[in-house]
Amino acid sequence: MTPIASFQALLRIPTVSTRDAGAWDHSVFDAFHAELREQFPLLHKVLELTRVGSHGLLFRWPGIAKDRPVVLMAHIDVVPVEGEWTHPPFDAVVEDGIIWGRGTLDCKGSLAAICQAVEDLLADGHTPAQDVWLSFGCNEEVAGDAAPLAVEELRRRGVIPWFVLDEGGAVAYDAFPGVEKPIAVIGVTEKGVTSLELRVDGHGGHASTPAPLGPTARLARAITRLDRLPMRASAPDATVELFRRAAPHAKTPMRYALSAAVRSRALLTRLLLLAGPEPAAMARTTIAVTTLSGSPTLNVVAARATAGVNIRILVGDTMSEAIAHVRKVIDDPEVSIRVIDAGEPSPSSPLDEAFDLIAATTEEHFPHAVTSPYVMMAATDARHFTKISDRVYRFTPFEMTKAQRESIHTHDEHITVDAYLKGIAWYRTLIERL
Repeated sequence: MTPIASFQALLRIPTVSTRDAGAWDHSVFDAFHAELREQFPLLHKVLELTRVGSHGLLFRWPGIAKDRPVVLMAHIDVVPVEGEWTHPPFDAVVEDGIIWGRGTLDCKGSLAAICQAVEDLLADGHTPAQDVWLSFGCNEEVAGDAAPLAVEELRRRGVIPWFVLDEGGAVAYDAFPGVEKPIAVIGVTEKGVTSLELRVDGHGGHASTPAPLGPTARLARAITRLDRLPMRASAPDATVELFRRAAPHAKTPMRYALSAAVRSRALLTRLLLLAGPEPAAMARTTIAVTTLSGSPTLNVVAARATAGVNIRILVGDTMSEAIAHVRKVIDDPEVSIRVIDAGEPSPSSPLDEAFDLIAATTEEHFPHAVTSPYVMMAATDARHFTKISDRVYRFTPFEMTKAQRESIHTHDEHITVDAYLKGIAWYRTLIERL
């Protein structure tokens, strides 16, 4: 089969992960494993496979040497479907050079491209210079246990990766105002993720006789306070370096503004905060109220009101500082705060020989792009691998427009055929140069 047909076969299997164990359809993950064997037979014949957790996969491709092993990562699971799609999300339709489907970008595209690169290299008789491990988690989208279990398996075997590469940044078009060139951003760290529940209890009652400052009103006041008083802002080193590299490629007057800003962290921080939500998130810990619940019916005052809060903790801040900020800003002992999930920012990986290899491979395949480190906004399975490696990077070697990036986790996720084939070539070159 062609690389595109193999990719389509994997996309058509609806490997949706869920936090509800009762709703988990294990059969589709079994079907995915079977299809992976069908599409990449040499990979399964030559590489050693270890099952991790319920459906995670850990492959070892023995290399000539073992002193600098490398881990390439992706995940099998995808988020549920939502919204109106141009084509059915699991039909993997190819039309006018575009592949449509859930998982094309996040992140079956990476998984299939890695496997295709390995399959092609095996067919050519290639043996890597170092051991290459492929770690494919099955529950990344729900912060599951597959990645931590893979880390423990590697630790048990005494494997200390020279570097780890997971999904993350991309060759991003329309990334910054005034910069026409795409920016190939390689994540050298990622924000921490902490989730809280805010809760207010009361007496409830009939909606015709509401008491002042009941649970919903008190909770609303707390939410408004959080929205009005964000945490302090500061651009991390990787963000400063990103704009230092992008500045020479910006149009005037943006070029002058960016060039001045990268000489002053405070000025760059102010510019990011003024540039909109996405740039602002690069310069501060963000606090977003995501879920709300109150009365189950319209004519009953809520006896309990709750809100879910998702905090993305910037490098340089800590989880305890973020929670303390929430308590201080809400300033109401009647609002209880419960930590649901906790996670600190990942340590920053160095810009050394390993980063240079990833960057050089990127510059070869995407010579029109500006390659730079950056801070990954979203959480990935890679954060668990910082326990066993000092060099953990996050990069997806696909060209993506702003519209494509915005389709991740929503409707009409898609990738061009050309971008997918370039991604395969990128992984192949990376492996050849180890």
